[in-house]
Amino acid sequence: MRLALFGGTFDPIHSAHIAVARAAADHFALDRVLLIPNAIPPHKQRQTGASYEHRLAMVAAAASIDARLEASDLERGNATSYSILTIERVRAAWPSAELFFLIGADAFSEIETWRRWRDVLAQVAFIVLSRPGYEYDVPSGATVHRLDTLQIDVSSTAIRRALASGEMPGSLPEAVR
Repeated sequence: MRLALFGGTFDPIHSAHIAVARAAADHFALDRVLLIPNAIPPHKQRQTGASYEHRLAMVAAAASIDARLEASDLERGNATSYSILTIERVRAAWPSAELFFLIGADAFSEIETWRRWRDVLAQVAFIVLSRPGYEYDVPSGATVHRLDTLQIDVSSTAIRRALASGEMPGSLPEAVR
């Protein structure tokens, strides 16, 4: 089985997240993409606006349009969401799966700041979504596949601002609205 992990705050999940997950599944013949809301993301300065339960429910609703996409509660709880711990849980559950980690170029450019980043590199192959304005170096030992087929400029911050002002952004999946 070819399995990808796609984590994020998903506050809220939006159409670009789903488009990226589907494009990666198509391009890399993935059997499943786990959409994993972070409980407590280590690299974010602000707390999420929506509770973990609401974010997980939004992810489940958005993922329902494609059988390859699955909402996952692997990071549920009060602990900081470190990717290596999630990867180890997935490895325990699916020991024979070929694991990929779906990530934007902006986040991948900071990979060497992650907890146990060398262990992360050893455990998964990365599918890196190109993002305008972000260049990155590939650390020694990393396996990186580029996903250059999408150029989507959707911002969760802009969506939250629109919602706060009473607008319903078109970039929210219908099920999430």
